[in-house]
Amino acid sequence: MRRPYGCSTAPADNGPEPTVIDIARRTAQNQCFRKAIWTGAHLQVTLMAIPVGGDIGTELHADTDQFLRIEQGCGLVRFGRTREEMRDFRRAFPGDAVLVPAGTWHNVVNCGRTPLRLYSIYAPPHHPRGTVHPTKADAEH
Repeated sequence: MRRPYGCSTAPADNGPEPTVIDIARRTAQNQCFRKAIWTGAHLQVTLMAIPVGGDIGTELHADTDQFLRIEQGCGLVRFGRTREEMRDFRRAFPGDAVLVPAGTWHNVVNCGRTPLRLYSIYAPPHHPRGTVHPTKADAEH
C-alpha cells in the first residue's frame, strides 16, 4: 500500500518523557491517517489526517474517554448509544473540541474540501505506543 507523502513511519512517540510541542503545527503538518506522538501511563496523544470524503470509522472505546480537536477542515461528528442509533450529528470546525465519553459509538467524517486534520487525546491510552497508520486501510489491519 502506498504511504501518503510526508507520512513518516519512523518512531516519533516521545512518551512518557516530559515534552513540549507546537501541537497546532505538528497537526497541520501531519500526513498520516493516525500517528501516536506521546503515550504515557494515563493518556495518549495522536495526530490524524482524514482525506476528503474519508472518516475515522465508526468505533466505540469501552474504557477510554476521547478528546478530539479540529485544527483544519470540517468534520461531521456522529454519536450514539448503539451503532444502529448514531443519530446525533454535529459539524465541527477549526478550534472545535469533540468530547466522547467511554462507551459512546462515534465517527468523524471529513465533510470539507481539504484534508481534515485533528489531534486526539485518549485517556487511558488506546493504541500501542508508537502506532503509525499511514492510511485508514493500515489502521484496519
